[in-house]
Amino acid sequence: MCDFSEYGPKSAEWLAVEASLPPPPTFADIYERQAVVNKGREEISANGMKELGHLVRMEDYKIPTRDNSSIEARSYRPVDAADDAQLPIYIHLHGGGYLFGTLSSEDAISSRVTIGAKVTVVNVNYRHTPDHTFPTAWNDVEDAFYWVHDHIDELQGKSHQVVIGGISAGAQLAAALTLRQNISAPDIRQYPKIAGQILMIPALVHLDHYQSQLDQLTNPLVSSYVQNEDAPILPKKVIDFFTGMLKFPVPFPDADDFRANTGNASATQVKGLPPTVFGIAGADPLRDEGLLYGKKLAEAGVPTDIHVFKGLPHGFRSIISFPKLGKGSTWYLLIINFKMKPF
Repeated sequence: MCDFSEYGPKSAEWLAVEASLPPPPTFADIYERQAVVNKGREEISANGMKELGHLVRMEDYKIPTRDNSSIEARSYRPVDAADDAQLPIYIHLHGGGYLFGTLSSEDAISSRVTIGAKVTVVNVNYRHTPDHTFPTAWNDVEDAFYWVHDHIDELQGKSHQVVIGGISAGAQLAAALTLRQNISAPDIRQYPKIAGQILMIPALVHLDHYQSQLDQLTNPLVSSYVQNEDAPILPKKVIDFFTGMLKFPVPFPDADDFRANTGNASATQVKGLPPTVFGIAGADPLRDEGLLYGKKLAEAGVPTDIHVFKGLPHGFRSIISFPKLGKGSTWYLLIINFKMKPF
C-alpha cells in the first residue's frame, strides 16, 4: 500500500513564485480562451527560438489521417548532424488538456531536445477539443506513428530507435499507443517496437475508473485528488472541464479501454514495455496515477526512471521564466538524458 502525500505540500520556491502570479484572466467563450492561451504559448516558444533557431533545421509536413483529413507535423534536426547521418527519432506530443497547443508552441522544447540529445524530433499537432472529441487525438497519434515509420528514410531516422513521449495529455497519448503496441494490437505490432517512452506529468486513468488507484493507497484521504484538489494551474475542477470537453461516452463503457485507462493495465499487459521515464509533479492531482503506473512497470521488470518534482504543481514548466524557479531545466534534462542513453 502506498502513500505519496509527502510530495504534495507546496515547496518554498513555488510559494515564492505563486505570490507574484497575476489572477487568471476571464474569457468570453472557449474559442477565445483557446486562442489567447495558444498565442501566449507561441510567444514564449518564439522567444526561446531566438537563441535556438540557428541550431536546428525544421521542415513541415501534412500527415493524412484515417478520417480523410490531415494533421500538421514538424521535424527538427541539429544543424551539426552530418547530411547523411541517420538519427534516432523522438515523437513529441504536447500537453494542454486536449484543448491547447499548436505546432509553433512546441518549437523551443523540440529544438532543445534535438540539440541536446542529437536526435530528430517529430512534433505532432494532433487535433483538439472542442471541435474534435474522443478518440480523435488518439487516432491522430497512431496515424502519425505509422507515418513516421512509413517515411523513416525521408526523415533520415533509425526505425528501431523511435521513442515517443509527451507532456500531460500528450503523455497520456504516448502511454496509450505504447501499451497498445505491447499488447499485440496487430495494426501497430507490424511496426518496430517503440524504443522508449517519456511520460511527463501524465494523465493515465479516467475518473470513472479510478477506484483501482485508490485501492493501492493506504487511505483514500491521502489521494492526490484529495490533497491537491485545489492545486494551482490544474485543480480538479479544471481536469473535470478538460475531460468533459472530450465527450467520452457516458458512462465510460469499458475500464479496459486503455486509451483513457492506461494506468489500469495489468502486470502481464505492461511486461515487456520499453524503457520508461516519468516526470511527476508532487502537488498535482495526477500525481498518484503516474507514480502507481511507474511502480507497476518497475515491478514488471520494465527499466523505469521516476523523477518527482516535490511540492510543484502540474505544468510548473510554464512558469520557468520566473528566476526563482530553477527546476524547469531539470525537466528538459530528463528528456535529453533519456535519449542519450544507449538503446
